[in-house]
Amino acid sequence: MSESVLPTCNFSVVPALKKTAVTVAAAALLPLLTAAPSWADGKADGPDAKQPQPPASMSTVGGATLGKAGTQVNLGSGAPVLPTKLSGRSWIVADAESGEVLASHNSHWRLPPASTLKMLFADTVLPKLPKEKRHKVAPADLEGMGSGSSLVGVKEDLTYSVHDLWLGVFLRSGNDAVHVLSAMNGGIPKTVRDMQAHAEELQALDTHVVSPDGYDEEGQVSSAYDLTLFARSGLQKKDFREYCATPSAQFPGLVKKPEKGKKQEKDANGQPKRESFGIQNTNRLLTGADGVAAYKGMAGVKNGSTTHAGTTFTGVAERDGRVLLVTVMNPSSTEAHAVYEESARLLDWGFGAAGKVKPVGLLVPPKSADTNASANPTNVGADSSGTGDEALRSANGGTGGAGVALAITGGALAVLAGGSYLVNRRWPLRRRLRG
Repeated sequence: MSESVLPTCNFSVVPALKKTAVTVAAAALLPLLTAAPSWADGKADGPDAKQPQPPASMSTVGGATLGKAGTQVNLGSGAPVLPTKLSGRSWIVADAESGEVLASHNSHWRLPPASTLKMLFADTVLPKLPKEKRHKVAPADLEGMGSGSSLVGVKEDLTYSVHDLWLGVFLRSGNDAVHVLSAMNGGIPKTVRDMQAHAEELQALDTHVVSPDGYDEEGQVSSAYDLTLFARSGLQKKDFREYCATPSAQFPGLVKKPEKGKKQEKDANGQPKRESFGIQNTNRLLTGADGVAAYKGMAGVKNGSTTHAGTTFTGVAERDGRVLLVTVMNPSSTEAHAVYEESARLLDWGFGAAGKVKPVGLLVPPKSADTNASANPTNVGADSSGTGDEALRSANGGTGGAGVALAITGGALAVLAGGSYLVNRRWPLRRRLRG
């Protein structure tokens, strides 16, 4: 069986942050977590009044302001205003390196995630299975998939490599590939437990996992904030970055029938040679397919669509040495491809606003990245009445907020090693893959 080959990388290098600069910037961010935004409107009127409304109080992981309903942004001098055509129930724009949340809208609203939940699946399971490992698909491996599931075309009684299956997950959002990889990980129930435990380690406390493929299930929810945490964590892994940035690949198909009078051809593994067929990434901002313009600098990550979730999308893009993450959940606009168009507008705004807005919150690091992390992260930056600073001091063992902010700001810049993050390492998302 021939394996698809990932294209070479040519994503531009993102400059490393200096440790001193990170420390100073991190300390400066602390008071901003409890500052009131210059524009925040949680009210709905007109057509939006008929839409479901977010809870009045939501999680404050990452800062008190992120727990407020409505749009949160602190516009500074010269900052562009937010785009007007934004209808997502929840969205967030954040700096992938520093973790600063530049703007958000109901970012902790717990909503059905659709296939964007596959980012958590991949971040959890991908490190456990060597990509060269091969697996013959049993009929039981493909049981339990929801009606209308997206499929890459995995067939029972045929053998696939882990590499093949991950291409099926990232490019075609194949629930069949997810179920087979879950079987290799010990089964669906174990994989769900693993994903839930990993979400909790990432402090993604809005997320409740029921099915590893993101299919609509009762009680299965996540948030724009959590999905962004999953993307940021996954993008620290080389294979994750390469798979999610691959625009197209070949996927193994049925066994080739030998020509009359000739023996069955074998591949390098001694298996009967297979046909193959092309698959394309469903991230339209990456591929520029179906009438959506490819977004300059786009490097992944994952899109989704189900009946209850609507359309969802998390993307990462680089421009002029800056890397931004965006997540949009369930836009109500009738605009064609609204989730992509709104994500592109938010990225454009984010690149124009970077350095001109005060962050409204932060993407927190995993629990293990900070040995003094609070047992209850929702208390960090709890409110604007002064208790937030006290909570920050308490969370950092009474030494003041700078250490916590340093861990939050610089923590996710590098691969987790030896139980702690290295502040002065380069952010590993450096290259974009092209087809």
